[in-house]
Amino acid sequence: MASRTATELVHPAREELAFTAVANALSDPVRLAIVARLADADGELACATFELPVSKSTQSGHFKVLREAGVIHQRDEGTRRLNRLRRADLDARFPGLLDLAIPQGREAIASWSR
Repeated sequence: MASRTATELVHPAREELAFTAVANALSDPVRLAIVARLADADGELACATFELPVSKSTQSGHFKVLREAGVIHQRDEGTRRLNRLRRADLDARFPGLLDLAIPQGREAIASWSR
C-alpha cells in the first residue's frame, strides 16, 4: 500500500521577505481577497472555506504564490491545508502595507457578490 507523502511547505523567514515578491503576490484581486479573508478571520482557515471565482487548481496556485512570497503561512492537518496571514512578519518588514492591501481585497470580494 502506497502512503501519501506530504508536500514540503517552504516559508521564507521574516528577514528574507522581499518587497518585490510580496508586492507581486498582492497584485492580484483573488490573492487580495484571500489576504482580506485571513485578516478578518479569528485564527486559521482551510483552503476549502474560501469562495473564490476561480477553479480549485487556480486557487491552489494563488495560495502557493502567497506562501512563497511570505504573505501567508500554511500547514497541513489531516486532509486540510490551513492558512493564516503572517501579519506580524509583514508589519515588521513593510509597515502599513497590509493596511493598504486588505481594503482592496474586501472590495474584490464585494464586487463578486454584486
